[in-house]
Amino acid sequence: MEEIKFALDTFYAVMAGALVMWMAAGFTMLEAGLVQKKDVSEIVTKNLGLYSIACIMYLVCGFVLMYPSGGAFGGLLEGYIPAIGTSLGLSTGLPNEEIGIPYGMDYSQQADFFFQVVFVATAMSIVSGAVAGRMKLLPFFMFAIVLTGFIYPIQGYWNWGGGFLSEMGYSDYAGSGTVHLCGAAAALAVVLVLGPRKGKYSSNGSVNPMPGSNIPMAALGVWILWLGWFGFNGGSELAVASEGSAIAVSQVFLNTNMAAAGGVVAALLISLFMTGKMDVTMAMNGAIAGLVAITADPLSPSGGTAIIVGALGGILVYFSILTLEKKGIDDPVGAISAHGIVGIFGVLAVSFTGGASFITQLVGVISIAGFTFVMSLLATIAINSIMPIRASDEEQDLGLDVSEIGIEAYPEFK
Repeated sequence: MEEIKFALDTFYAVMAGALVMWMAAGFTMLEAGLVQKKDVSEIVTKNLGLYSIACIMYLVCGFVLMYPSGGAFGGLLEGYIPAIGTSLGLSTGLPNEEIGIPYGMDYSQQADFFFQVVFVATAMSIVSGAVAGRMKLLPFFMFAIVLTGFIYPIQGYWNWGGGFLSEMGYSDYAGSGTVHLCGAAAALAVVLVLGPRKGKYSSNGSVNPMPGSNIPMAALGVWILWLGWFGFNGGSELAVASEGSAIAVSQVFLNTNMAAAGGVVAALLISLFMTGKMDVTMAMNGAIAGLVAITADPLSPSGGTAIIVGALGGILVYFSILTLEKKGIDDPVGAISAHGIVGIFGVLAVSFTGGASFITQLVGVISIAGFTFVMSLLATIAINSIMPIRASDEEQDLGLDVSEIGIEAYPEFK
């Protein structure tokens, strides 16, 4: 019976990971649809590259950093700085004590790694959308190495690896803070160094619209993300082979779906109220905001409460996108708002939906956002000192498809 349960939970973890991996396609389609047509091939290349880099770096060092087997540096910094190691030798040749039932989890270590690595890639995908249209490819990949191999795993250890946030009682079921706020904080740091796209702002500071190239493609990206989120949140139950875990997974699926729906409806209504029109791009960000908002606690609330949490996320993302844009923060897809501002809300909302301490949740938000922002800012400045991270005005005019890739996504449209 124990082996059957282990097999079922391992299979569930792998399949949930595959759903989350599919979210990489969602981010790619969303970003490709919301950038200008001259930058589409380049954003696709960014997403293919960042996912691959995340997988390699997490195997090289990230997985052990996030889930160390012992204390750090003799235990002096245990809880804050994890131990250093590698997972390059992970294989079926290892003893069962390391990868099988005695590993101590409900699933194999390989399934554990795979489910975790797709979360790492998700965090980096958030950065990709925020820097679209003006960040050069090679510096972007260099930053991806730093974020996925070091920054993300260290702050992830604080929560899910037994670090100080875990010891404090910080609660973040599937990563509103650990994944989404981390990615958004990193994105904000890079954007502040990078600056806005050429032409986004007039000399008097007014905002110039830069509409996306393909709304149906962006909408397809949102649908893929919505589907993948069932693996993101549902898989985070980490088990399905018992009555209790099966019921919990069902509730997580229900709440995840209802929060996204609440986010869409709220974003459409607030857009209609504010402008007289229903903005489809705000509806798309409303769906993502609803999903991010419920991710910190998709288990405790009822379906009705999940709708409210998602709706509040949808309203919040609407005003956040407009506010950041007016403040000179150019985010072509609204990633910093949908994943960062709403991520903060999602983490703090657990105080009301899941009974967590508000102060502890706030400490988690400050720790994750502060550490990720500072480390990302330093990494970006360092990379920029080696090579320029920003495409020149001439390259932006030409389009990054031509200047960086050499292949235009829409060569027939000039």
